[in-house]
Amino acid sequence: MEQSASGSAAMSMSSSDLKRRHRCRNICFATMGVLLFVIVLIVILIFTVFKPRNPVITIHSVALSNLKFSLDLTRLRVLFNATLDVDLSIKNSNKVGFKYADSAAYLNYRGQKIGEAPLPAGKISADGTAPMNLSVTIMADRLISDSKFFDDVSSGELPLNTFAEVSGKVNILNLIKFHVVSSSSCDVLVFLSNATVGDQSCNYNYKL
Repeated sequence: MEQSASGSAAMSMSSSDLKRRHRCRNICFATMGVLLFVIVLIVILIFTVFKPRNPVITIHSVALSNLKFSLDLTRLRVLFNATLDVDLSIKNSNKVGFKYADSAAYLNYRGQKIGEAPLPAGKISADGTAPMNLSVTIMADRLISDSKFFDDVSSGELPLNTFAEVSGKVNILNLIKFHVVSSSSCDVLVFLSNATVGDQSCNYNYKL
């Protein structure tokens, strides 16, 4: 009689253990399923909604100020000083913030850098735009040293190039960070007679 009661109790405990193990196994499978779903969802969001896009640098206008130049044909000498005012903006096309480091905008003449202005570090919110106004002082000595500068001044037209580049990071859900470099290069023609700027031809580029 006692053996029968003991066997019944053992069978009851064994059945309870099996149920407990079965319940734990179901909970583990459910947890793994939820985690897998979340991982797949995050991956889909990263490559769709949060897909990294290049910040776009747009140069809106370029204007000359404080232009002073004189031409001495007898001595073949040119005295030239000017400041170039550049109005540009950085557009963050991402659905998350874009944080960029200190950078610079450059002014070039026939492949040679003749001016530079700093672009201070900052952060642009999702789909936000950061306007910037830069003043670039032209390095006159580098201009005058170019053999073609005298001919350009004689014609009254000065071909210049503006180049700006920013480097930063896009942080997606605090899980993945993408390094992004965006740049713009614009060719402009400056009319020395009235210190105005002609049409611009710009190229934009980015890399992840």
